[in-house]
Amino acid sequence: QVQLVQSGGGLVQTGGSLRLACAASGLAFTTYVMGWFRQAPGKERDFLATTSRDGIGTLYADSVKGRFTISRDNAENTVFLQMNNLTPEDTAVYYCAAAAYRSPSLADYRRAQQYGYWGQGTPVTAAS
Repeated sequence: QVQLVQSGGGLVQTGGSLRLACAASGLAFTTYVMGWFRQAPGKERDFLATTSRDGIGTLYADSVKGRFTISRDNAENTVFLQMNNLTPEDTAVYYCAAAAYRSPSLADYRRAQQYGYWGQGTPVTAAS
C-alpha cells in the first residue's frame, strides 16, 4: 500500500518560513518524480515544484521561484519543501505527490494528472 505522509506546515507570520516534509512508503521511491502542489479555498490545485528522481533536476512555478526550494532524501524516502518569505497569498492546503517516470522533461510534471499518489494535505497559513 502506497502512502505519502506529510508533516510540517501551520501558522506563520508574513515573511516567515516553514518546511514541509513528505515521507513515502510502499513504492520504489527513486523511480518516482516528486512534486508539490497547493490549493487555496475556491481555487484549483496549482503546481509549485517538482524534482527529478535523483534530486538534481528541479522546476518551479514562477509564483514561488526564489522563495521555495524542493529537495529529496532518497535514503529516507522523503521529499521536502522549504518555504521562505511567506505572504498571505501563500495560504493554502499543500500537497506532495508522486509521479511514475514517463518523460525526461520536468515540464511534463507540472500537471496534477501526471501524479498517481498524493499526500493527505497540510494547511499553511501566512498571517498578515
